[in-house]
Amino acid sequence: MSIYEEIEIEDMTYDEDEFMYTYPCPCGDHFSITLEELWDGEDVATCPSCTLRISVIYDEEDLPELPEFEDEEEESDETGLEKQVGALTVK
Repeated sequence: MSIYEEIEIEDMTYDEDEFMYTYPCPCGDHFSITLEELWDGEDVATCPSCTLRISVIYDEEDLPELPEFEDEEEESDETGLEKQVGALTVK
């Protein structure tokens, strides 16, 4: 795997809503890597529009905290009807 460039994470843009770092690609799109991938030790950001890849240089202790998401679970209300949290339909 060839790397186009090495980029410091401080030079990337962090999207707090998507938990993703991005950096402009020469093709006009953006390289991207998620916060979860970084916490998992990944350091290669890819561009979805071309074959270029960059290596992201970072220290794990400088990363934002990875948010904890609750698993979607089935719950029962007082009438005994079941509903799924986050689902569009209620049984």
